Amino acid sequence: MTQDQQFLIDLSKMRMPFGKYKGTFLIDLPEHYIVWYHNKGFPKGKLGQQMLLVYELQLNGLEDIIRKIKLDYS
Repeated sequence: MTQDQQFLIDLSKMRMPFGKYKGTFLIDLPEHYIVWYHNKGFPKGKLGQQMLLVYELQLNGLEDIIRKIKLDYS
């Protein structure tokens, strides 16, 4: 398994660790919340990288890719 594949699997299982949407899978965060973070600045580290990818996926309507991975690896 490549690092990119593992990153997508990890993203599919990651929940927001804090804030208003604590406990929500990152891929299920409302678009307005992800856009707000995009404008404000994503957190540092892996969480920020994952949220940036969620932003890109939502922007392009591709979030179902991660939802399918979530089902396959749950």
